[in-house]
Amino acid sequence: MNNKFFDVALSQAARLLGKKSRILVLLAKLGSKMNKVNWSPVERQLLKDKIFTFGRLAKAYATGKYRQVPWRAMLIVLAAVIYFINPLDLIPDLIPFVGFTDDFAILLWVYNSIQEEVDKFLEWEESQVRPL
Repeated sequence: MNNKFFDVALSQAARLLGKKSRILVLLAKLGSKMNKVNWSPVERQLLKDKIFTFGRLAKAYATGKYRQVPWRAMLIVLAAVIYFINPLDLIPDLIPFVGFTDDFAILLWVYNSIQEEVDKFLEWEESQVRPL
């Protein structure tokens, strides 16, 4: 992907990888941003689920509960989260109706790029809540 803003997010994510407290702060910012987005359109609701999955994956990774994800996959997940919470990117979030377009495109691209890893995480996550 050729996006200088995403390249900056990747650089920031590289500095976060392995730093539990900084990842958890990032996830708190993600939660705050999630509360500010209008999720009413159906397409956005599907994206919301994917973003929540990224948040759960990042939290499980940061806390050491799930480390089966390759570091490169975790790196682009964190970069996607950073890109999403940054209001000043390719299309600033303050622009009505289109401000989140690039954010959602990045999130979908990352999600699709690591779909196999996401599926493994979701399978692991489901196994954690099953009663014995």
